[in-house]
Amino acid sequence: MIIGTRVDHRLVHGQVAFSWISSIGANCILVANDAAANNDMQMTALKLAAPQGVKVVVKTIADSVNQINSGVTDKYRLFIVLKTVNDAYQLLNGCPQIKELNVGGTSKTVGSVQITSSVFLNDKDISDLKQLAQKNIEIFAQMVPTDKKIDLIKRL
Repeated sequence: MIIGTRVDHRLVHGQVAFSWISSIGANCILVANDAAANNDMQMTALKLAAPQGVKVVVKTIADSVNQINSGVTDKYRLFIVLKTVNDAYQLLNGCPQIKELNVGGTSKTVGSVQITSSVFLNDKDISDLKQLAQKNIEIFAQMVPTDKKIDLIKRL
């Protein structure tokens, strides 16, 4: 069962590993990112960052879509973490059962604009998020579970 989907350019770190996991009761983190899935050192670091008893799986976007749609992840309380809005766009287009996306933190890059204190989006990110919202996916920003959700689409 998917209990959360979050874009966070830092992937698994303190907020994800402790605040979010304990708040939503996840027992498995799926890191869906092509670069991380192809970097053994990063995969090891991501697995070490998780709390004890929480499984961490690192897969490419395509493998993540296949695993979610096959039902193999259904036995977990799954928290999906993606590095970029583009990763999320690809995953959510391939997994229509996911109906919400927390854009928790994105990197400031050339051409990006600041939307919240931790979310910077470029034109393609904005277009991708608007397309996802048209599919009745709730798009919001929420740094930590105790923060109020910010409707990102209203800010774009």
